[in-house]
Amino acid sequence: MVKAKVIQFRRGRHTIHERHFLIEIEGTETRKDAGKFVGKSVEWKSPAGKIIKGKISSAHGNKGVVRAIFEKGLPGQAVTTSVEIK
Repeated sequence: MVKAKVIQFRRGRHTIHERHFLIEIEGTETRKDAGKFVGKSVEWKSPAGKIIKGKISSAHGNKGVVRAIFEKGLPGQAVTTSVEIK
């Protein structure tokens, strides 16, 4: 189990993808390191105890950030909170 942090929605200038999130993993600093996590599952636990699951789809950029797609969209309060990679 690896700790990570939700950075932001995946977004463009005019669009926001509600189910896609950018996640920063502790200890990863290159795209090659981030590639090792592709296909792993991600879980976000809400303050009420509800768990929303997702999956890491690909690396994002060259700084070790990954893109995750969740079953449901996470609420806005999920940004800057921690997630667990299994």
